[in-house]
Amino acid sequence: MMKKTILSALVAVGLAGGAYAAEDEAESVVTDYSFSFEGPFGTYDEAQLQRGLQVYTEVCAACHGLKFVAFRNLGDEGGPMLSEDQVKAYAKQFDVYDAELDDTRPGKPSDYFGTSSYDGAPDLSMMAKARAGFHGPMGLGINQIVKGMGGAEYIASILTGYTGEEKEEAGSTFYQNHTFPSGWISMPPPLSDELVEYRDGSDNDVESMAQDVSAFLMWAAEPKMTARKKTGFLVFIYMVFLGALLYLSNKQLWAPHKRKD
Repeated sequence: MMKKTILSALVAVGLAGGAYAAEDEAESVVTDYSFSFEGPFGTYDEAQLQRGLQVYTEVCAACHGLKFVAFRNLGDEGGPMLSEDQVKAYAKQFDVYDAELDDTRPGKPSDYFGTSSYDGAPDLSMMAKARAGFHGPMGLGINQIVKGMGGAEYIASILTGYTGEEKEEAGSTFYQNHTFPSGWISMPPPLSDELVEYRDGSDNDVESMAQDVSAFLMWAAEPKMTARKKTGFLVFIYMVFLGALLYLSNKQLWAPHKRKD
């Protein structure tokens, strides 16, 4: 009986070790890209967000929506920072359904990007916040303390993780991808080198475009990140000042009542 108990314990430990190894292997496929918005003082790169918007418009928008993002937000401070005329011109590219007209019309800055056009194609508005790239043992999120959530890294790794292998299953085609949890994804590789011609002449290889559109989707998920960081820094300074003031006031208040040797 004792031997069986010990054997069972060893098997359990072995399975746990295998689970940890599998977790580490799955995590290792998410590349830790260096984005400008990382860290307590990080900010969005305006030029990168504009390039990411271009990739989304020319590639991703064919299937995926951004239903929580309004066109007018493209001109907000800390974002792509399009001018008012650019926002109007961009919105006009989209046909928006108007219930009052019972028909579609060109978009206006107050309109939203819209929903995904294909069933099964997820909306990308919150994707960078919904997908955590760095977890740690047993999903405890330990690595997130050091590396951050990693949502943008996860998206970029998905876009660059295709191996070129395909398989047919249940009448559908799947594509091998080292980052996707199951290893196979139904979305065909959306990017290829020089697919998008950047207006500013930046590098347009797959990895560069993947990072640009991932940064844009991070902004779409958290457009007020820069303002939040500034507010947090000011609050931290205020708390330090308040703590020092309370400490000095406490010493001054109780100094006459303390016993002097």
